[in-house]
Amino acid sequence: MVSEDQSKYSGSKKNGGKELGMVTPQDKPLKKMKFVSSAEKEPSSPTTISEDSKSGRGMSTMPRVVKRKLQKIKPVVEYNKRGKGCGPAHTEMQSYIGVLARSRVPLVDKKWADIPNDIKEQIWEAVDMAFVVGQGGKTSVLSSAAKKWKDFKSTLTRHYILPYINEREKLSQPPEVYKFIEKAEWDAFVASRLSKDFESVHSQHAQIREKLEYNHRLSRKGYAGLEDQLEETMPGVEIDRSTLWKKARQDKHGNIPDPKVAEKAKLIDELQKQVAEGSLSITGSNDVLTLALGPEHPGRVRGVGAGISPKQFFNLPRPQRVKFADQLKESVRIVLQEETKKMEARIEAEREHLLSQLSHLIPNFDPSMLKPKTSPCQNQGLQQSPMNPMSDKASCSGAEVRSLHLEDDTARNGEQQEQTKSGALDNQDEEKKEENKDEQKMGEKKDEGKKEEKKENKDEGKEEDTNVEEKKEEKQDEEHDEEGNEVVDYSNVEVPSSLQSLCGYVETTLKPQGKIMTFNIEKEVFGADRSTFVLHEDITQFSGMEEIGATVVAVYMRCLYDLLREANMCSMVGFIDPAQVSANAGSLTDRSRIVASRLQKTDGEQIFMMPYNPGRHWVLLIVRAKRETVYFLDPLPGNRVVDEEGKNIVNNALKIYNSHIDRPGRKAPIWKTLPGTPKQPSSVECGYYVMRFMRDIIMDPSLEFEKKFAKGKDQAPYPQAAIDEVRKEWAEFVCLHMD
Repeated sequence: MVSEDQSKYSGSKKNGGKELGMVTPQDKPLKKMKFVSSAEKEPSSPTTISEDSKSGRGMSTMPRVVKRKLQKIKPVVEYNKRGKGCGPAHTEMQSYIGVLARSRVPLVDKKWADIPNDIKEQIWEAVDMAFVVGQGGKTSVLSSAAKKWKDFKSTLTRHYILPYINEREKLSQPPEVYKFIEKAEWDAFVASRLSKDFESVHSQHAQIREKLEYNHRLSRKGYAGLEDQLEETMPGVEIDRSTLWKKARQDKHGNIPDPKVAEKAKLIDELQKQVAEGSLSITGSNDVLTLALGPEHPGRVRGVGAGISPKQFFNLPRPQRVKFADQLKESVRIVLQEETKKMEARIEAEREHLLSQLSHLIPNFDPSMLKPKTSPCQNQGLQQSPMNPMSDKASCSGAEVRSLHLEDDTARNGEQQEQTKSGALDNQDEEKKEENKDEQKMGEKKDEGKKEEKKENKDEGKEEDTNVEEKKEEKQDEEHDEEGNEVVDYSNVEVPSSLQSLCGYVETTLKPQGKIMTFNIEKEVFGADRSTFVLHEDITQFSGMEEIGATVVAVYMRCLYDLLREANMCSMVGFIDPAQVSANAGSLTDRSRIVASRLQKTDGEQIFMMPYNPGRHWVLLIVRAKRETVYFLDPLPGNRVVDEEGKNIVNNALKIYNSHIDRPGRKAPIWKTLPGTPKQPSSVECGYYVMRFMRDIIMDPSLEFEKKFAKGKDQAPYPQAAIDEVRKEWAEFVCLHMD
C-alpha cells in the first residue's frame, strides 16, 4: 500500500507552493534538496502535466518527478557516513522506484531473478534520468525495486484478494486504484494466490511474522532518514543504535504504544544512564542495544537498517580460515606445554623430597646450597627467557641461540617461563656420565678387536684406498656444513668508539651490579607509550656482530625518529613496533588490530616501516595504506617470499583501516618484493641489514626506495663501514641513558 505521506506529496500544489520541501509528521520542514540542472534556464511556459490533487488515499504517480525530468533538473541523493541514502531526495527517489516497480514490472507469480533484464534496465534508466544517484548506483536501485515489487504483490494479496475469498465475483476485476493492471494478469495472479501451494507458504510466513515482537513505525525514510533527522533536531548529541531503535518505535507524539517495546525502551534508558555515569563499560558489539535485547543474529545488526553487516558496523576483521596442519600444530603445542608443566612439577616434588632426606642425614645442612643461582635479571624482579627456537633473536642459520632477550609484558615475542635446575638432577647426570664412560670403554675394546681382525684380512694396498675414500667423504661433509651455516669472522672488526664506551659500562656497572638499562619510547614513535629495557648481553652481542632481538631494533627506530623530526619528515614516515607484531607476540587478530590502529592515526599518506621476525630471521615490510600496497625487503639472497602469517597480519590490518575510513578497498592488497637490496654475507647480519634499510630510506627525502631497491640493482653486501655507522648511532643513543 502507498503510505499517507506518499499521497501528500503526489503534487506540488498540495505542498502549499513550497520549494520541493518535504514535511515530517510534526509538520517541520526538512532540509531542501540539492539539484543538478543540464539546462541553462528553466522553461518560461508552464508544463502540461496535470497536478490535480487526488481525493482520498490513492496511488502515487509522482508527476513532479516527471516534470523535473522534462526540465532536466535532477535532485542529488545524499548518503550518511555508513553509505545509506538519506534526506528528502532519497525519500522521493524511493517513492519513484515504487511507482516504476508497480507499473512496469508484470504482475506475475515469479521471483525477481526471473524478471527479464530489459525491464530492469528500463527502471534503472528512468531513475538515473530523474536523480543523481551517486554511490550504490544501479545495484541499490534495482535491489530497492525488487523489494517494492514484492511488497506491492503482498499488499494486493492482503487487502484485495484474501478478504474476498468467499466473494469471488469481487475478484473478477483489478482494484479501481490500480487501473493499470491488465485483466489477464490479474486473473492469473488471483488464481496463484488462491492455490493450495500459496496457502501453505502464506501460513508459514504468517507464523514467522508473529514471532516479531518489536515492530518499528518507520516510513520510507528508514533508519538512515531517522538518523539524519535526529542529527538536525539533536545537534551535538551522539546518536547510537539504541537511541535509533527506541525512536523508530515511537508514534508522532513520542509515545510507545506497545508495552513490550516500552519495557525494552525503559531498560535502554537505564543502561545509557549507567554508561554516562561510568558504572557500565561497553565495547564493540557488546553495546547498550545488545545488553537490552540479547545477542545479534549472525550477519545482522539491529537498529541501523538493512544492508549493514557486523563487519562494517563494528569494524571487525574477516575471520581467517585455519588450516588443518596449523590446528594440528597448535594441538601438539598445547599437549607439550601441559606435559612440560607436569614434568616440572614432578621434578620439583622429587627435589623437595631429596632436600628433606638430606636435612635428616646431614647435620646443619643448608638447603640453599642446592638451590639454582639467581641471575641479575631475577634480582631486578624479571623472568628469564626460555631457550626458545622462536625467540626474538634472529639467526638465519637456525643454529642454537646463545643468549636470549628479556622483554616486558607489553612487548615480549614469546611465552617466558623459568628454567629450574636441582641438585637431584645433577646427581642423576653424574651417574649417567659414569655409565656412559663404562659403555664407551667396552666399545673401544670391541673396536680394537675389529681393527686387528681387519689388519689380518686385508692387505696394505686396500687399507690405503679405504683411508683415501674416507678422507674424501669427510672433506665433502665439512664443505657442505660450511656452505649451509656460513658465519663471517667478526673478531677482528674494529668496534666504534661509542660502542667501546658502552662495553666498558657493561663491565664496570651493569654486570657487577646486576643492572639493566631502561627506555621510555614516546607515543609518537609507535602510536602508544612503550617501556622497554636493554640487558648487558644485548650490548655484548651487538658489539660482537651477533644476532639481535626486537628491543635492539626498536631502540634504533627510536633513534631514527630523531632524524625524522630534524628533517620534518614525521608526517611522511611512521614506525610499527616489531616486538608487538612478530611471531609469538599474540594472536593473528591481535597483531592485525595493532597494525590497523597504527594506520588509523594518520591520514594515510605516510609509509610505515615494520621490521618483522617470522622466526629466527628479520625482514622489513613497508606499508603504504592509502595505495593498499606493501613492499617486502629481505636481506637473504635468492627469490624470497613473504611469510604467510605476516602477509595475513598486514592484509587484515588494511581491511580494518578501509572500514575505518569508509572505503571499499581492493579485493586484495598489492604486495611488491624489492629484490635489489644488499644481501647479508652470512647467517647473523639480518637484523643489522634491516636497520640499515630503514636508515637508507629515511635519508632520502623523496622516499624513492622502490627505485633504489628495484630488480637489477647491486645486490652485493653492505661494506662493514655502513653497518658500523648503524652500530655507532645505536650506541651513541644508548649512551645517553647511562647513569
